[in-house]
Amino acid sequence: MYSVTDPARGVLVEEVANSTEEEVRAAIGRVAGAYPGWRGRSVGERAAVVARAAELFAERADELAAIMTLEMGKRVNEGRGEVGIVVDIFRYYAEHGTALLADEPIDLRDGKAVITKGPIGALLGIMPWNFPCYQVARFVAPNLVLGNTILLKHASICPRSARAIEEILHAAGVPDDVYVNTYASSRQIPAILADPRIAGVSLTGSEQAGISVAAEAGKNLKKTVLELGGSDPLIVLDTDDLDETVNATATARMRNCGQSCNAPKRMIVLAGLYDEYVDRLTKRVTEYYVPGDPADPATKLPPLASAAAADEVAAQVAKAVDQGATLRAGGHRITPGAYLEATVLTDVTPAMDAYYEEIFGPVVIVFKATDEDHAVELANDTPFGLGASVWGTDPDRNRRVADRIDAGMVYLNRAGGSQADLPFGGIKRSGLGRELGPAGIEEFMNKKSIRLG
Repeated sequence: MYSVTDPARGVLVEEVANSTEEEVRAAIGRVAGAYPGWRGRSVGERAAVVARAAELFAERADELAAIMTLEMGKRVNEGRGEVGIVVDIFRYYAEHGTALLADEPIDLRDGKAVITKGPIGALLGIMPWNFPCYQVARFVAPNLVLGNTILLKHASICPRSARAIEEILHAAGVPDDVYVNTYASSRQIPAILADPRIAGVSLTGSEQAGISVAAEAGKNLKKTVLELGGSDPLIVLDTDDLDETVNATATARMRNCGQSCNAPKRMIVLAGLYDEYVDRLTKRVTEYYVPGDPADPATKLPPLASAAAADEVAAQVAKAVDQGATLRAGGHRITPGAYLEATVLTDVTPAMDAYYEEIFGPVVIVFKATDEDHAVELANDTPFGLGASVWGTDPDRNRRVADRIDAGMVYLNRAGGSQADLPFGGIKRSGLGRELGPAGIEEFMNKKSIRLG
């Protein structure tokens, strides 16, 4: 069952029945049947449709933001910001699609060849709840321009976002059978991946979901892109304005109530700054991030996406404290609703679960590093490898440290975030493949070699 429960109040708003097996099979047939016709359109025609989608997303920004606030508790201003990057993504691929898909000539030792860039077929997208529009956009926009067709399974708490996205794409000119929303359940995913008409799958979600989908996809020889969890390190080497650094790093962690895969979850601060950083961060978190109604633009700390999510994060914090961590601020559940106080933990060691696991909520863990080498060692001591950031006043030093970090993305003097023209993705247990930028259109691409003579 898909359902909308207002996480600010804990009130059930809507329920939507799962798609039946017959409906899922019919949906697969629709996207597979639409593939030859969509592939047959010119890149320019497909790009024009994607450009129109960008316009419609922009026109419905307030509506989409309100839906996200109701479904998963996103602050309304952050919802509008999310739609803004959705618009940028659709515009980017509309504007650059022709160049990104241009043939690539090759001079051989004994002749010439060309690499053509085309689609591979009908794709399954499995999307999460934390960014209901953005996550869909970064999968859908490049693949529509490329010529693939899409069966989209959204998160079970986001049926209204799923419905609105489908309406916008169809209104923009995407044929009804080229993009099909399904309310399939998780148990129906193996059958979808076993269907020979599905050529690949992209999943953004938890590590366990990625393992399950990757196993099914591998068994059926399906191309896979996985964007999974992260426990991103943020290294503070030095600063000439500690308050600015504290505020900026706190903002990066607390964005989306801490429910971002690539949010900085582990602050690693050199010893000379550590005590003052922790004191000012604790004060900032306590005084600024006060729980409130996510529909109120003045609110700084909304609820988590669900009561279950808030309970899980609260349990992780309590376990860390039981195992010896120091609770500097917050950590308590607030009801009614799915609220958790903004939290700061220190003295977390490798003997504690919180050292290695991802905490998906408004929780900051701060580590003391004795020197640059120790900071890098702490940064890399994780099973994840999504993003990281390095903060300091010396550009050469920042870059040197960035080069030593095991991650798919590293930001200097900024943290997290995303943009249409920059590839996004991780290594290790954070996933496989890349989205966005030039790399994002290549994952489900047939790079065909044609020998010319």
